[in-house]
Amino acid sequence: MVTEQFDLDEPRPRGVRLPRRERRAQLLSAALEVFVAQGYHAAAMDDIAERAGVSKPVLYQHFPSKLELYLAILDAACDSIIANCRRALESTQDNKQRVAAAIDAFYAYVGHDTGAFRLVFESDLTNEPAVRDHVDRVTTECAAMIAAVIEDDTHLPAAASQLLAVSLVGMAQVSARFWLTENDGAMAGLRRDEATALVAGLAWRGIRGYPKTDEPKTDEPKTDER
Repeated sequence: MVTEQFDLDEPRPRGVRLPRRERRAQLLSAALEVFVAQGYHAAAMDDIAERAGVSKPVLYQHFPSKLELYLAILDAACDSIIANCRRALESTQDNKQRVAAAIDAFYAYVGHDTGAFRLVFESDLTNEPAVRDHVDRVTTECAAMIAAVIEDDTHLPAAASQLLAVSLVGMAQVSARFWLTENDGAMAGLRRDEATALVAGLAWRGIRGYPKTDEPKTDEPKTDER
């Protein structure tokens, strides 16, 4: 994900020639700022080109449409969230700490000053199938990773583990957005680490209620012991 920040009131200077890869990164950075500030429908390619300090034909050379540009940013944002979740799960073998790390991954992403999470979790274009597919990919892939850990640790069936994992992902991203939105109100004074600890504690108290046993999984045939 592009993280470089610019003052939204000061467009970039025109006339500077950049290698194609650098130009693309610059355009994505400018577009991210405009889409986060204005939303997809209100944002115009003119605004993005001006923000990037290029002509509109240059912008269209890299991205033939506003939707294609939006999807490119969304794809990078989704990849970032999924990668953060994977790193969190791989950071420890202690499942209590894994729960806390996975939840903190969402809080860290939501709290990032690019505001890119708004494109993933608060998009004004979710009626577009391609956008919906990107957004759903975050829940699907993060939940699949978490479900594998839950199934291995609890011996719950795959479907039950998946449902718990989706619930944990939903809890993490919804509570993180609420914490950020209400940070000057109801959540004032509650630091990110404190918020994460509260939500992780709630999640862990639920998940640890499904202990691993020596009994076979429900989808495995029982042997006839005589």
